Amino acid sequence: MSGGGTQVSTTKSAPWKGQQKYLLKGFDKAESQFNKIPEYYPDETLAGFDPTQTMAQNAIQGYATGPRALGMQQSAENVLASMGGAGSQAMGYGAGLARNLSPGQYGGLTPFSQGQYANLMAGNVPRGPGTPYGEIESALTQGVMGNLQENILPGIRQQQVQYQPGGSSRGNLAQNQAIARAVKSGLTQPLAQMYGDAYQTAQGMRLPAAQMGIGQQQYGMGYGLQGGQLGQAALSQYPGVMQAPLGMYGALGDVGAARRAMSQASIDRDMARYQYEATAPQQALANYMNMVQGNYGGQSTQTVPGPTGMQNLSSAVGMIGTLASLSDARLKENIEQIGTHKGLGIGIYKYNFPWSPKTEVGVMAQEVEKVKPEAVIEVGGVKAVDYGKL
Repeated sequence: MSGGGTQVSTTKSAPWKGQQKYLLKGFDKAESQFNKIPEYYPDETLAGFDPTQTMAQNAIQGYATGPRALGMQQSAENVLASMGGAGSQAMGYGAGLARNLSPGQYGGLTPFSQGQYANLMAGNVPRGPGTPYGEIESALTQGVMGNLQENILPGIRQQQVQYQPGGSSRGNLAQNQAIARAVKSGLTQPLAQMYGDAYQTAQGMRLPAAQMGIGQQQYGMGYGLQGGQLGQAALSQYPGVMQAPLGMYGALGDVGAARRAMSQASIDRDMARYQYEATAPQQALANYMNMVQGNYGGQSTQTVPGPTGMQNLSSAVGMIGTLASLSDARLKENIEQIGTHKGLGIGIYKYNFPWSPKTEVGVMAQEVEKVKPEAVIEVGGVKAVDYGKL
C-alpha cells in the first residue's frame, strides 16, 4: 500500500477586529513622527555672573593688588628688619613699658597707626568716600540706578503710554513701587548684609586688638634681652587683619552667587518646559500605542509525515475487530470457493490474509453488500461483515 502523505498543522493569531483600525492609525502616526527631531533649546542655557558677584571679584582684585595691602606688608617687613638692632635697647625699652599706657601708646606697640588701632579697639567700620565700603556702596548704587533707568522705568513708562495715555496717579504709584522694590533687592538688602557682616567682623577684632597691645607690653616688660621679639606678637595678628576685608568681599560674592543660582534655576525651568512641549507629540503617540497595543498575533506551520497505507489498514482492522469480521475481498489472497450460503445465495470461501498464512473461511463483503447491505460496515475504506446479521 502507498504512504499516507503529509499532515499540515497551522496555528494563527491576530489582533481582534475592533483593535486593528486603532493599530493602523498608530502606525501611520508613528511614521509621520519618525523624522521630527526637536531642536535644542534656542536661548541662553547658562546664567552669567550677577552684578554683585562682579563687584566682589573686582573688589578682591583691587584690594590684593592695591596700596593698602602693600602698605601693611611693608610695615610688617620693617618690624622684622628693626628686630636685629633692638637687642641692645631691650632692657631700657622693657623698663619704660612698666607703667600705665594710653590707647595711643598701646597702638604704637603694634604695626598700626594710632587711628587704625583706635578703630580696631572701638569696633568701628570705616565708611564714606575713599573707603572700600564706600566704594562698594557707590558701585551698588550705580548698578541699581542704571538698572532702573535702562530696564525698569522705560518698561513702566511704555505700559503707561499704551494703556493710560498721559500718565496717571496709578502709573506714578506703580513706578514708585518698582523703584522701591529695585532699591530694596539691589541696594538696601546687599548693603545691610555687607555692613552687618563688617560690623560683626569689627566687633570680633576688638578683643584681639586689646590683647595685641597688652601682649606687646608684656613682651617688653618681662623678657629683658628677649624684647627684640617685640613685634612678633603683632605679626601673629597680621594674617587675620589682612583677611578681614576679603571676608567682607566674600560675603558680598555669596549674595551674588545666590542670585545667580536663582537665575540658573529659572533657565533650567524654561528648558524643561521647552523639552516637554517639543516632545509632547511623541509622548502622546507612545501613550496611545500603549493603550491600544496587544497580542499582534503570529503564524506557525508544521508539516509532519502522514500514516502509511499499512498503518491505516492496521488502524482500520483494530477498529473493525470490535464491530465485525474483516471480509474485504481486496485484502484476501489464495481465495477458493468451497460452498454457497443457503439464505443469501452468495459464495463461501477459504482464503488467507497477506500478513498471515492461516487459512480462514468466510464470505466476501462485496457480495454481501449487494444482497444485504445492512450487514456490511466500512471503516477507513475497508469493508467488513457483521455475521450476526446474515
